[in-house]
Amino acid sequence: MRLEVGSILIKDVQFGDKTEVKNGVLYVNKDEIAKIAGDDDRIKSVEVYLARPGESVRILPVKDVVEPRVKVDGPGGIFPGFMSNVDQVGSGTTHVLKGAAVVTTGKIVGFQEGIIDMKGVGAEYTPFSKTNNVVVKVEPIDSIKQHEHEVVVRMAGLRASNYLGLAGKNVKPDEVKVYETKPLLEQVNQYPNLPKVVYVYMLQTQGLLHNTFYYGVDVRQIVPTFMYPTEVFDGAIISGNCVSACDKNPTYIHCNSPVIEDLYAEHGKTINFLGCVITNENVTLMDKERSSNMTAKLVGFLGADAAIISEEGFGNPDADLVMNCNKIEGQGIKTVLITDEYAGQDGASQSLADSTPLGNACVTAGNANEVVTLPPMDTVIGYPETANVIAGGWEGSLHADGSITAEIQVITSATNELGFGYLTAKGL
Repeated sequence: MRLEVGSILIKDVQFGDKTEVKNGVLYVNKDEIAKIAGDDDRIKSVEVYLARPGESVRILPVKDVVEPRVKVDGPGGIFPGFMSNVDQVGSGTTHVLKGAAVVTTGKIVGFQEGIIDMKGVGAEYTPFSKTNNVVVKVEPIDSIKQHEHEVVVRMAGLRASNYLGLAGKNVKPDEVKVYETKPLLEQVNQYPNLPKVVYVYMLQTQGLLHNTFYYGVDVRQIVPTFMYPTEVFDGAIISGNCVSACDKNPTYIHCNSPVIEDLYAEHGKTINFLGCVITNENVTLMDKERSSNMTAKLVGFLGADAAIISEEGFGNPDADLVMNCNKIEGQGIKTVLITDEYAGQDGASQSLADSTPLGNACVTAGNANEVVTLPPMDTVIGYPETANVIAGGWEGSLHADGSITAEIQVITSATNELGFGYLTAKGL
């Protein structure tokens, strides 16, 4: 599959009479986007705000972040199974409003939602302090159930993103990148002397507001399968979960997977990138055994010499990470694991809930239990009191002056396990 991704660089976002892109500025018709996002009988109200880098703005609780994209040429459309049909995506031409994002907020759905600060210490932890954000605050009707609440807000965010993406359809991109993965035998023969690498893409699927979707299907219901890497750039994977904000993969990050970007960057140079195996993170031991068995079988069948394995979430999914590692390594295939840590506020506790001596090549995105104090902001979009109940916070996290003391677990993508963040290691 061959996909051209054209990036239209967005330097600012403003409200305007017409939704359009002009000279690097995204103008948004506030009434139109509110109407489109709120096109659901289960929604009581929608409010739209703007939050730009460097402004004294806090958004919480953050549910999802979505990047506006539009299909310009080729089969299917953006966000297949939700915003378009389920034709195969990942080929043709796609335009992206790079530097813009839709952020959804509103009353809390689950306790594992996040915070985005646009300036200050908190902004140093989240990549979404650098994007020009169109914030969609969604309030469903009072009688709505918790799981339905998540669905309503998720779909509102996708509709808003789809609407904004259309503004870039006929705009000439500032940058164009080409990604291509050939059918397996062709791909292997293209670079026969380079090590063959497969990416094992673990997706959060523990249920109860812990779901991820592939072409509109809950990944919990599927067995591991092969995916062309280009599919992610057209939104084939959608976040539908309320796991801890720091290591949740928002839809934006799936569409911009840094693991896939880096593997493509080395493709044909140091490695032969064969493609992705997507797998789930279920709860029961039987489900974990089945999925890890099939994941290892697929990686072996593809003839990989090495595999990158990334996790989403922590605790229970640590077992899936370790099982995938053990079974793939058991076939003589080298692995590199990507995770984060919950090592306690002092950093002295066991970092993962499970471990293996075969996991001897591991990349960490940081310790989510690190404590930070976020200064007060002039504007808060959402509900500041949720700082006392979201994962990583506690009763009293929110102070009278509006500052918040909590673990960086509360900050959206602070320890993202695809590496879409700012934490790094320092040599001593």
